[in-house]
Amino acid sequence: MAGKAVSIARVFTRATQGIEAPQVSVEVCLAGGLPGFAVVGLPQAGVREARDRVRSAILASGYSFPKATKITVNLAPADLPKYGARYDLAIAIGILVADGQISERAVAGREFYGELTLNGDLREVTGILPAVLRCRDEGREAVIPLDNAEEAAALTVQQCVAAISLRDVFEHLTSPSPLPYIKPSNEKPQLTPHGDIADVIGQEQAKRALLLAASGGHHILFVGPPGTGKTMLAQRLLGLLPPLDERDGLDVAAIRSVSGTLRSAHWQQRILRAPHHSCSAAALVGGGSPPQPGEISLAHRSLLFLDELPEFARHVLDSLREPLESGHVTISRAGHQVTYPAQFQLICALNPSPCGHFDGTLASARATPDQIMRYLGKLSGPLLDRIDMQVDVPRQPDVLKQQHQQAEPVTPVWRDYVREARATQLERQGCLNSELKPSQFAEFCKLDDDDHQFLVAAIEQFKLSHRAYHRLLRLARTIADLADAEMISRTHLAEALSFRALDRLLQQLHAS
Repeated sequence: MAGKAVSIARVFTRATQGIEAPQVSVEVCLAGGLPGFAVVGLPQAGVREARDRVRSAILASGYSFPKATKITVNLAPADLPKYGARYDLAIAIGILVADGQISERAVAGREFYGELTLNGDLREVTGILPAVLRCRDEGREAVIPLDNAEEAAALTVQQCVAAISLRDVFEHLTSPSPLPYIKPSNEKPQLTPHGDIADVIGQEQAKRALLLAASGGHHILFVGPPGTGKTMLAQRLLGLLPPLDERDGLDVAAIRSVSGTLRSAHWQQRILRAPHHSCSAAALVGGGSPPQPGEISLAHRSLLFLDELPEFARHVLDSLREPLESGHVTISRAGHQVTYPAQFQLICALNPSPCGHFDGTLASARATPDQIMRYLGKLSGPLLDRIDMQVDVPRQPDVLKQQHQQAEPVTPVWRDYVREARATQLERQGCLNSELKPSQFAEFCKLDDDDHQFLVAAIEQFKLSHRAYHRLLRLARTIADLADAEMISRTHLAEALSFRALDRLLQQLHAS
């Protein structure tokens, strides 16, 4: 007796692998034999559970589920790990196509994403934006859950339709009146108010450091006792930065999409990430299974603020060293690895003394020099080398004698300075000064012989590394740009050297 004919259908969807979205072919085979439902192709537990969700969703939506049939679903390529419930809709559509309830022509040129509930409704999934981007590049139409529509609307050019349920998708594929395309969002990036720099009373050097950090993309460390405005200064830096352009904004949006934190109205806005000092290395740089982005990737093209820096575990802080240099982080797990962008701007704050009392002199601290040295010893030299500015934020008792008055806003004016300085850098060298490579110094950071000897002597006096030398040159280049100077002069070098507060403190400690 002849066996039942084999029916095979193929539907496209996409997996998540970092911020990439590799294509996955969902191949469904209906064949004779003992009834069963198998999912193969390296599925994880959440994918294998799709069997029950898909069966219930198809029946609850009013469609017939193949009976007395062996169903095999292959997720190809088989060597790519598949996680989560994002394949539910594609599997359900593949079964309906293989069973003849939907034509093969209807699914050609389309991709399907979404988790199914037992009654056939569609739930949102993470990582839609990278998938829709790749789908657009392939010239296909993306069918996504309605809850993901706001995320897909971030793209000005896309072919996406949003559905509430499996029934909506079925009617979209079979009826003469398909679902309309999602309209791109026309919202322009708005500058979120973060307070004005004029709110910070005094601290003129720290404010100057903010302007330099925003103009050149430099990392900054605030050093001072509690209550002097270190946290307030870090928050004000965000208001000086311009909105992201479309290229960088899409990278940021892809990371937030994978992490489930994207809101289309804010996809081009920079943010301030401020993890607690108890966070682990995996929370900071990323980890888990599947590997998820950490704080440094969520702060890509934005700010990462680490308050009370010595309270972080030393191995956690040292995990920042490589991303600060390379601008990305690679998370390796058994069988695969994922790379996330991590080009963030680091802002740190610390109180030099573990006792909390330090007004710029060792005599003001209750802790001994040895205790302070052990406390600051949690910060490795290679990490401090990667921070461009160490800014003293002292207590200023004279400021308290002044009557509080309504000050004129400063941030809008300084934001224009930042925009002009960044435009100058991009036109001259194609990147910000903080991203200059040593091979470019001869062209863009050239010094005359006397100024070079002055800088070398300062490096020897502070016992700084070659990396710190490069950081000082980049910072001096930004100072020169704000002064509209073509060449770096000794004045610019001297100001760059003035931002070495922690180095001066360590010299005092060694001398005591």
